[in-house]
Amino acid sequence: MLFKRKLKPLVGLDVGSSAIKLVQLRETRSGYTVEKFGVRQLEPELIVDGSVMDAGPIVDAIKGLASECKLRNKEVALAVSGHSVIVKRVKLSPMSEEELEEMIKWEAAQYIPFDINEVNLDFSILDGQHGEEAQGEMNVALVAVKKDKLASYTSLVTDAGLRPVVVDVDAFALENMYGVNYDVGANEVVALVNIGASVINMNILVGGTFGFTRDISIGGNRYTETIQKELNVSYAAAEAAKRGQQNREADVTAVDSIVATVNNEVAMEVSRSLDYFRTTTMHDQVHKLVLSGGGAKIKGLVEALAERCQVPLELANPFKQIDVDQKSVNAELIRDAGIQAAVGVGLAIRRVGDR
Repeated sequence: MLFKRKLKPLVGLDVGSSAIKLVQLRETRSGYTVEKFGVRQLEPELIVDGSVMDAGPIVDAIKGLASECKLRNKEVALAVSGHSVIVKRVKLSPMSEEELEEMIKWEAAQYIPFDINEVNLDFSILDGQHGEEAQGEMNVALVAVKKDKLASYTSLVTDAGLRPVVVDVDAFALENMYGVNYDVGANEVVALVNIGASVINMNILVGGTFGFTRDISIGGNRYTETIQKELNVSYAAAEAAKRGQQNREADVTAVDSIVATVNNEVAMEVSRSLDYFRTTTMHDQVHKLVLSGGGAKIKGLVEALAERCQVPLELANPFKQIDVDQKSVNAELIRDAGIQAAVGVGLAIRRVGDR
């Protein structure tokens, strides 16, 4: 799930709570070129807390986006996250990948808070250490996804006329995106923070390798819902106010106060995760925080995170080292919505049969 080799390209399809993002990359000798990129907004509450509430409009949105992008490749990589997804970094006795494949169900049972028969399991041996190379123990990324959640998301894709061939986890897709766009120091600790509509995905990398991940159940929708409740305005007015668009229903000063309060809530949750990582590992320093997702654009959030976390912070550029095919991709859309594409880019790098 974490590593790739040159195989048939896939379409990265990031189905979020507020928007669907589509990315298709062409691999070249010098790197990657983006051939397709599109974003389609979703109506509110079609997906709530990662659960599909109304599949029809989402399927229609995927179809519309595929048509808009003139998509020919039907094979898709998609990702899941949230409470129905468990990711653990565990230490196991040295064994071959084949041996681990046979034992994974029994090893996973002690780490997974669900009935083991209700989940799909996957794993990746970290640091490339197998068997005797592990020198006493080996680190393994263990992933479990509830079967019903997986089925609901793959059904969206198949009903839209596409074929899901790879399912990843949002946090690992972020890792792939970062790896192809940024230089990774051998001992560098980087926190990737993707702020979506309903969830924040965190993946802390140590020397470019997964060290810790957490999904936080708060995101851009928290701002909209709080503005709507506190100011007694419509959802549309609250959403516009969150985006900094002035309207008659929402007082600017009141909106700024609410946004600042939620910014502090988000920053506190991210800071807590960083503190937990520091206290449970040998790494007492996080060198950089890289922020992505639509929520990264919210007024004052970058400043709130920098002040609370006391870590150097930068906004991600998912296309930093990726060329753009000017004939088939809207360069202005890349500039405006590119920061939302972090997961989609990471998915588009995936290949069938990689790990």
